[in-house]
Amino acid sequence: MLPSNEPARSSVAAVRSGAVGRLGLRFGLAAGLVCGLWLLFLHFTGNEPFSPKQIMGLLVVPFAAAASQWLLRREAAPGRPGVGRSLAVGGLTVLLAALLAAGSTWGLATALGDKALAYSRAELVEITRVQQKIRPKEKRNAEFERKELEQAAALSKADLARGTFTWTVLLGMMGAIPAGIFLRK
Repeated sequence: MLPSNEPARSSVAAVRSGAVGRLGLRFGLAAGLVCGLWLLFLHFTGNEPFSPKQIMGLLVVPFAAAASQWLLRREAAPGRPGVGRSLAVGGLTVLLAALLAAGSTWGLATALGDKALAYSRAELVEITRVQQKIRPKEKRNAEFERKELEQAAALSKADLARGTFTWTVLLGMMGAIPAGIFLRK
């Protein structure tokens, strides 16, 4: 048994060649596919696929990142994958899932056309107005609120894809970083 203050010498040899890329690719593609299928599910069940309900599908990404890190740890046993490899496989998983989720959002918005996008804009403007009404009066600013409504009314396919990518990366990394640190040993 190794003393606790000495690093494991076999950690590099224990992780098979390409395990980080292979696990990141497998879990990233699977999580991205689930995000895309969630959008289709929302659309075909009569829900707005570009609404805040979309975020529920993105919540699979942190779990996929943690699962890829856990499998990397299992493959490295009895050695240790180390924090670098663990964070790398989690980050790769999140990045691939985010790219697929954003591509799915853009693709669905393109396939559904301008009518669906106009409906999404109208829904976003309504949500923005409700949020503005509940904002305390001392924090209200007429110029800011006007720009906020203009921005919501000018929503595009690229804005939807960019927002999906950003949310996926943020949510994914919120799960991948702690899991990578925890699962490094």
